[in-house]
Amino acid sequence: MRVVVTGGAGYIGSVVTDQLIADGHEVLVIDNLVKGHLDAVHDSAQFAEIDLIECDNITNALGEFGADAVIHMAAASLVGESVTNPSKYYQENVVAGLSLLDAMRDASVTRIVFSSTAAVYGDPEKQPIEETDATTPTNPYGAAKLAFEHALRWYGQAYGLSSISLRYFNAAGATTRRGERHDPETHLIPLVLDVAAGRRPEILVFGDDYDTPDGTCVRDYIHVEDLARAHTLALQALDAPGVARSYNLGCGGTGYSVRQVLDAAIRVTGTDIPMRVVERRAGDPPVLVASSQRIAQDLGWQPQRQELDEILTTAWQWMQQPAHPSR
Repeated sequence: MRVVVTGGAGYIGSVVTDQLIADGHEVLVIDNLVKGHLDAVHDSAQFAEIDLIECDNITNALGEFGADAVIHMAAASLVGESVTNPSKYYQENVVAGLSLLDAMRDASVTRIVFSSTAAVYGDPEKQPIEETDATTPTNPYGAAKLAFEHALRWYGQAYGLSSISLRYFNAAGATTRRGERHDPETHLIPLVLDVAAGRRPEILVFGDDYDTPDGTCVRDYIHVEDLARAHTLALQALDAPGVARSYNLGCGGTGYSVRQVLDAAIRVTGTDIPMRVVERRAGDPPVLVASSQRIAQDLGWQPQRQELDEILTTAWQWMQQPAHPSR
């Protein structure tokens, strides 16, 4: 299959690209390189530096490549920034996304896997979250992702687009070739490992008085290879025209607390990690864990690397490589 990966120069997108090529697919990566890294693009993938808002250029790229399907990874993804700058998030995650869909329609590409977010559920009433639960996002990031999911459904009805949206919380870990390189870095695991590596003085814990077993927030952490495999399985499952489906991706258990992540990092690195408890962040729910029962039943997806120590070990090993790229 000839697959286009938008955002394929980013953290998850580069691992998805690697997996597709390992599975024998031909890949075109489209990325504007605002946050992506050219050296993260697989040597066997074709590459086009285009912004998704450039509909005509995207249409031409899809046509020249002979695309069969798209995996849409490109997005702005900082929750806090989305609150202070919602315009950016609607422009990049909705307007640019619609430009991509129109380019697909013009190029007669009718299959898309969308990398969405479990933030579409907002502050859910129960855990773990299921696909049938209410979607009431509490920030522009989640709202914009949900708006694009709605567009997929309407485009399916009107134009025969076949889509699967994958909703998840925290990608984590690394492969031997790919790891997290965000600027700024906001994710807990790379921040904790930066402290262990001496790049940061301490880790801040935002509240330790939540209604959880150890008082710190509990979240899903899914290894990036497991996420990539979910995207490739979804690609194979795109079938009937006009059908839009959504699946949650969870770590298969009760999630991990901030304290558990810190303790695991200490075990993995053999390093003391200074921490300081500060005020809670506004809007942080105590627990966010997604159920992946539906995708397990329908597509056979199960996380293979869900143990926290293993996730952290892969990230730490990648960071310790002599040729580890700087952020």
